[in-house]
Amino acid sequence: MDGLRLAVGTLTAVPVRVRRIDRATAGRAMLYAPAVGAGLGAGAGCLGALVGLLGGGSLLAAVVALAGMAVLTRGLHLDGLADTADALGSGSAPAAALRIMKASAIGPFGVVALVLVVLAQAAALAEARGAWYRGIAVLVTAGTAGRLAVTWACRRGIPAARDEGLGALVAQTVRPGALTAATVVTLAAAAGLGWLTAGGLGLVRAVVAVVAGLLGAALLLRHAVARFGGITGDVLGALVETATVVALVVLALG
Repeated sequence: MDGLRLAVGTLTAVPVRVRRIDRATAGRAMLYAPAVGAGLGAGAGCLGALVGLLGGGSLLAAVVALAGMAVLTRGLHLDGLADTADALGSGSAPAAALRIMKASAIGPFGVVALVLVVLAQAAALAEARGAWYRGIAVLVTAGTAGRLAVTWACRRGIPAARDEGLGALVAQTVRPGALTAATVVTLAAAAGLGWLTAGGLGLVRAVVAVVAGLLGAALLLRHAVARFGGITGDVLGALVETATVVALVVLALG
């Protein structure tokens, strides 16, 4: 269970005690990441559903749900998005870009990235939610897609950009067979949830949303690896937010 505990402790604000932290445990934790994303989406979705049932509009419910997601994660993924945007936008050499990423201050690229992504998430969620249970399903699907992107980023062949930190712990810990199994299970779960809440069209929409989220994150991952030489904890956070917003947009467009 240390893998599950490490996944919860790494990806959420829930306090957990992990007795064993090594690369083998980290690999198992990254396989649990989509399940943790589903739990976060369900919790945040319930907050939004409560606002809707109390008479709040779709936009207000979406904002409350996303705020709940940020609280449940301590805003770590949003912080990673901002730091990664600053590092990529700096145009500096890899070593200098990594120092910019590690700095606590947020620069103009980070601010713009945060504003655009949060606005897009809120608008897409408000457009896609519909009935209260539909809003929960949408956030579960998007949250799962965001964390599955982390699982993919930790596969074999993608190194860490630094010798220390979260990136060094989890980089290249997910084996191909386990990655395939996690992806199939995630897609099947998303398809089932889509079918339960919106029928056959919902099934297709959910699968397309997860795949599109992975593709969007893959583009960012490729660029980040080329610029930094590998992944970091901040890059993983940026991948979460990227896959999440792409999945939400697809669900809204559907």
